[in-house]
Amino acid sequence: MADPQSNARLRADAGAPTSGVIHVRTRLTADFTVLSNALAQRRGSAVTIGVAAYISSMPDGSSVTIAALCEHFSEGEILISRALRELETAGYLERRRERLSTGQIRTRTYFYDVPGGDPDPDGPPEPPKPPWPRQQPATAPAVPPASAAVQPPVQAEAETPIPRADADSFAVADPLADADPQAVAVLAALRRVDARLVLSAREAARLAPAVTRWLAAGLLPTQITDHLTARLPDHFLTRPAGILAYRLKETPLPLPAQARSTEPFVSPAVLPMRNCDGCDRGFRTAEPGRCRDCRSRDRLRPAG
Repeated sequence: MADPQSNARLRADAGAPTSGVIHVRTRLTADFTVLSNALAQRRGSAVTIGVAAYISSMPDGSSVTIAALCEHFSEGEILISRALRELETAGYLERRRERLSTGQIRTRTYFYDVPGGDPDPDGPPEPPKPPWPRQQPATAPAVPPASAAVQPPVQAEAETPIPRADADSFAVADPLADADPQAVAVLAALRRVDARLVLSAREAARLAPAVTRWLAAGLLPTQITDHLTARLPDHFLTRPAGILAYRLKETPLPLPAQARSTEPFVSPAVLPMRNCDGCDRGFRTAEPGRCRDCRSRDRLRPAG
């Protein structure tokens, strides 16, 4: 008698899903970040979730400016700034400008694991103030005790000295100050050919050295423009600066120098204009006589 067979699944894999992802969990004891499901499963841009996860994993005091994030991610400034605005609108990110007693302005960035989860109703806790020396009362002596060492004031890393009269304005250095004006003009004129090729001052300053090398190789500005604007895709997946940087990656070889002759240039002699003795037509010749047509007719005339 044959043994009975059963089609029932084994108990071990009875609860395993038949489709979708299967997690292989590993208990982490170091180098991990706790991220809420509301943020990780947030509908919308994947760049926003990636930026949020990266900021959550960074220690306190790390720079999370647009420039610092662009150095880490492959996305451009537009996508990074858009992700920061979405996080700020959702309540995960807060950027606060603070004025110090010295008239300096600094920006503090706060990142929340849960929007609105701060127990302080007045907002996030104030950061620790730098150890500025406190002013002594008028009646107290201004000289500190001999045992106490007076330390110079310590400024925050992100502080930027700003004049007292104009503390609300930021002095931004011109990124095009050291760029080649001719190369910048070539890059700025690209938008006349394709309106999508709009570059910021920082992007133009980054691409200008490559354009300068192309100009030094002997290429005309029109040739560089034709190369950069030819066969562009219908939709840009990255910033236009990334496409232009890729096309400017290979520097063309310079034109070979033309060998100059040591002999002086002699212009060809111009023959004088004379009238033909047969048909009176003008032609150039060294000696008087007949033109070429008259000489041909004389040779073809039969002898008789």
